[in-house]
Amino acid sequence: MSETQKVADRPTGPPPTGNGVDRYFRISERGSTFGREIRGGFATFFTMAYILVLNPIILGSAKDKFGHQLDAVQLTTATALVAAVMTIIMGVGGNLPLALAAGLGLNAVVAFQIAPLMSWDDAMGLIVLEGLLICVLVVTGLREAVMQAIPQSLKQAISVGIGLFIAFIGFVDAGFVSRIPDAANTTVPVQLGGTGTLTGWPILVFCLGVLLTIGLLARKVKGAILISIVTMTIVAMIINSIADIKAWGLTTPAWPDKVVDTPDFGLIGHFSLFGAFGAPGVGVVTVVLLVFTLILSDFFDTMGTVVGISAEAGLLDEEGKVPNLGRVLLIDGAAAVAGGAASASSATSYIESAAGVGEGSRTGFSNLVTGGLFALALFLTPLLTIVPLQAAAPALVAVGFLMMTQVKHIDWDRYEIAIPAFLTIAVMPFTYSITNGIGAGFLSYVLIKTVLGRAKDIHWLLWGTAALFLVYFAIDPVEQILGAK
Repeated sequence: MSETQKVADRPTGPPPTGNGVDRYFRISERGSTFGREIRGGFATFFTMAYILVLNPIILGSAKDKFGHQLDAVQLTTATALVAAVMTIIMGVGGNLPLALAAGLGLNAVVAFQIAPLMSWDDAMGLIVLEGLLICVLVVTGLREAVMQAIPQSLKQAISVGIGLFIAFIGFVDAGFVSRIPDAANTTVPVQLGGTGTLTGWPILVFCLGVLLTIGLLARKVKGAILISIVTMTIVAMIINSIADIKAWGLTTPAWPDKVVDTPDFGLIGHFSLFGAFGAPGVGVVTVVLLVFTLILSDFFDTMGTVVGISAEAGLLDEEGKVPNLGRVLLIDGAAAVAGGAASASSATSYIESAAGVGEGSRTGFSNLVTGGLFALALFLTPLLTIVPLQAAAPALVAVGFLMMTQVKHIDWDRYEIAIPAFLTIAVMPFTYSITNGIGAGFLSYVLIKTVLGRAKDIHWLLWGTAALFLVYFAIDPVEQILGAK
């Protein structure tokens, strides 16, 4: 949206007198209408509703340390419930057209990094703890201090690294990439398909889905990701009905016996706040670093999203400040708490809210529409759990691309920036760990700055974080020295 359009959207005179709802949400004052807010609410929902499919697939495909998996139907219910409640609260309390739901990237951390170390209850307890700590940071004003301590280049590199990690997960989940068995006696860890070639109808569905998704994104079609998921699910159902397919994976694309069902709230409240600290085989340092990773990924993404959406809507004041920023950040922190308490992973603000802004949203009233649609989705879980991995995984590849676009902001000509950024980006997918990537970036940044004689430029918070990562990477010899092994 151009500056001219943004300025035109702002009121040029005294705001018209409207009803109580209009005055509360400042709809007319911000140059909007009920019609534009409603359209914007629908647009935001349809551009982010894919999370109702992807979050259960990501979390449901993982096992905790004890081999337990979360139920897909219960995950869908939890995901929809948290998105509905927190989106509405953000609308009423923050009055911004900013929807919330389980965060992609954050759920990958929970599924593939945290859960294998402990029980699901302990893992979700860490999410609750992360959200509570974010709320404390907001209330005390420390959030801004921590943000200033992390170099912008590393923030951007973390986003890019997570994007590559998510895309890699998509390729693996769909079977497009698979691990080569150790018996093959080869140094190549992964291969194309299951045998070095692409075979089977499910892989074809994935490939067509990727092509459809990137085509729609290139055309800037609103709801491109959701359209692709729905379309390829229908294609998969047709193929499944006429072809002899042994297995699709976790979900089979077959029409359910019933479309509407009672929501299953079985996962709500299943978390242990401090259980991770007593989990067998998991050190306190590891747990602290996991919480730090969650906080870092969560509140930096949120800050960028909040500022970006507010700027696009023309809501920033003369000093570039976001209206009601304290309440907005506090609600976002509470969303992380709610996501963990519901076993839906950390909920956060969605950049897809920009679709609603593009349709005219300027206030939190549009959130009532988006949240209401998420609430309606609570009763459609049987319909939402027929989506095979091969139809949903293209969305992971697409989201990975969108996150990868942050790479253009990194100054690759300055080695003290470029090397830590590169290590952050590369280590995440290559080690299948977001924490490892962040640690590599922080340690190399501190090292290079010190070698160049610029140690004084490093914030003390970054020194402390780098020290924690040093212990994290050297945990085995440290435990031997301390006699813990």
